[in-house]
This record gives sequence, structure tokens and C-alpha cells, in this order.
Amino acid sequence: MDDVSKMLGGGGIVGAISGLVGGEGGLQGLVGTLSDGGLGDVVGSWVGTGPNKAVEPAKLASALGPAKVQELAGQSGISVDAFLPMLASALPAVVDAITPDGQVPGGDAAAGLDIGGLLEGLSSAAKAGPSSPLAALGDLLGGSKG
Repeated sequence: MDDVSKMLGGGGIVGAISGLVGGEGGLQGLVGTLSDGGLGDVVGSWVGTGPNKAVEPAKLASALGPAKVQELAGQSGISVDAFLPMLASALPAVVDAITPDGQVPGGDAAAGLDIGGLLEGLSSAAKAGPSSPLAALGDLLGGSKG
């Protein structure tokens, strides 16, 4: 269980996602980066009050840039190839949870949001489809009760 503790502890996947939405530039910076990277419609659906559009991991990686993807995967303690599908599956719900009124808040929008709990809930919901990246996220978070 040391690997799970490492991922959840001092950084982990939860820390990587928290840093992405609450780090330098905050959620406004992330939305701007993704929009500038060609994902404006997709990100707009996450912020808006309607259904969230899916994002392909490769397009998300392209919009974030290789340095940021490497940094985030490094923080999570897992490979880029494993991290990207999880990020692409989880990020729409995280951004949606931070923007319930369809507006991007300023500052550290992730402050007070239980991203770990949100991701655990998402991974539990994904158990109906075991090939889902979120099902793998549940395993990483220790939620697999096979």
C-alpha cells in the first residue's frame, strides 16, 4: 500500500489535480490555457450549467503542453500514459464542481473542495464500466473492493 499512500500523500493524483485547478493562475488560468489550446467549447461545457463534454487525453495533453503534463504525472507518481486518461475523465467533473453557477471564480477556486472525495465518488460511479479510466483511478485511491 506504500504506492497508494505515496499517490495520495504529499502530492499524488489528488494533489496533481488540486494543483492544476488551484495553482498558479488558478482555475481562470487553466480555463484560459485550455481555451487557447483549442478546447474552448469543451471547457465551456464544464464551466456551464449543461452537460459536460468529454475531452480526449491527447487533446488535453496538447492543450496543457508536454512540460505541464510531465510535471502533473510526476506529482501523481504514475506514468503519463496512465495519468492522462484519468485526468481527462476527472477534470470535467472537478471543474464542474468548482463552477456550480456557470462562472469561473477568482483566486484559489479549489479551496475547500474535497477533490479526493469527489474523485472517489467518480471512481465508484465508474465501477459499472471497469475499462473506464476512472475505475483505474478508484483502484489507485484504494477504492477497489473486488
